Amino acid sequence: MSLKISNAIEILKKHDLLVSSSVSDENLEVTNISYNSKEDQSNGIFFCKGNNFKADYLDQAIKNGAKIYVSEKEYNKDVDRLIVKSASKALALLSAKYYGNPEDDLFIVAFTGTKGKTTTSYFTYDILKNAYPKQVGLFSTVDRIVGPNPKDEFKSDLTTPESLELFRDMRRCVDNGLKYLVMEVSSQAYKKNRVYGLKFDIGGFLNITPDHIGPNEHPTYEDYLNCKKQLMINSKVNIINRQTDDYDKVYAAAKETSDDKDIYRFAKNEVADTDFSIRNKESNLNDSVFTYTAESDKAEDLQDKGEYTYDLGLVGDFNELNAGAAITAAKIMGVKNEVIVESLKVAFVPGRMEHINTNSHGTIFIDYAHNYASMNALLSFLKREYPKSKIKVVVGSPGDKGVSRRAGFSRILNELADSAILTTDDPGFEDPADICKQIDEKIDHEKVQVKTILDREKAIREMITSSKGDDIIVLAAKGNDAYQKTKGVDVPYASDPVVARKILKDIED
Repeated sequence: MSLKISNAIEILKKHDLLVSSSVSDENLEVTNISYNSKEDQSNGIFFCKGNNFKADYLDQAIKNGAKIYVSEKEYNKDVDRLIVKSASKALALLSAKYYGNPEDDLFIVAFTGTKGKTTTSYFTYDILKNAYPKQVGLFSTVDRIVGPNPKDEFKSDLTTPESLELFRDMRRCVDNGLKYLVMEVSSQAYKKNRVYGLKFDIGGFLNITPDHIGPNEHPTYEDYLNCKKQLMINSKVNIINRQTDDYDKVYAAAKETSDDKDIYRFAKNEVADTDFSIRNKESNLNDSVFTYTAESDKAEDLQDKGEYTYDLGLVGDFNELNAGAAITAAKIMGVKNEVIVESLKVAFVPGRMEHINTNSHGTIFIDYAHNYASMNALLSFLKREYPKSKIKVVVGSPGDKGVSRRAGFSRILNELADSAILTTDDPGFEDPADICKQIDEKIDHEKVQVKTILDREKAIREMITSSKGDDIIVLAAKGNDAYQKTKGVDVPYASDPVVARKILKDIED
């Protein structure tokens, strides 16, 4: 991989990002690219990015071999430099070029939403990998899959990776023979320009509710919505949940760059002005059966008959909307319906609606539900399925972000839970006790029994051992995560499913 500085200057000028260039040799061809000063920078281009960037980082990068730096301000006048309006945008554009624009060799399907991104992405991935074996990659909150072999699959650290890693992994996909990529696109990906300049073949908008509002994320809901809408503007074909909040604004964003024929709407039950309708036939603890019906001429063009029935292997009727988005994407891509049917039957998403039956300590559900909207969908489903059972929840909320989630958890626990244990969940640089206290302060203790146990494993043990036959235990918000983000360190954590099974082995075997 390499990048000629003359090409970099041309790209930056094209996007009106270049402020000035002080380069001794525009024909220099760098063979390294980085924004981490600790890495080897031999013959490299280094990006000074981030609100907390320090001049010392650049000095270290130069000592490690950097030949030129890109920055929004001048730090060292003795080194070749490109001064730009936005270092993060420059990083995205030049990373794409450095890695040979791998996005041009991939058909990319992307999803955004306050809830459901991961589930929908997995549904779509499962369908496509059955339709196109060994040709599909996945960038999700849980996993990054860049090739067909086990060595090509690893855990993600961000929902949408930084642009340099994004294009690096796209290059790995292409080099491994992949032709299709399914990915989640978070609001932060647009806020921080991680996908700047990237165009998607299909973009899906699942939903939006107030979330990720806080000092380290989005200052307002309007900013959050604006970032979410960017996926519609930057996609050739759009799929939109007709029942999302702010639908008119989302649809208007799609219309900015797409014709009506390239915008597909889906909805549950009877909704006017939609292309596909989802109607539940049956939901239980094993599957969810629903119909998917074409309601418009362009929808009928994607289906050789007006209505199909699907059996979804992931429990919870709220997952039918996620499946609907995946089905629509697959049909747009020409996947045969029998492949979609068989794929959804065996659909599985790590950390999503996993359930464990116990001998005498209730039924345990593990789900990544991490805000009011997703928790409401989950607990409402369980309440309908188990109207006589006690709903008991173990939950925490992350530090440094998503501050609004804390009040949301208080609200949903008041509405649908019988008891709760508040615990630690990626506290970051905040005190987990303070986070739990903020949740606890808004819980009605006359309705909900509440304890705080900061050690998450001990909290889960307490909830399981104190529960009995008909109780429903929900281990929420952590899912299959195998670490706790604490003071800048990823501290190993066994994950909720592993912890729950170990506890059951201790007390029931």
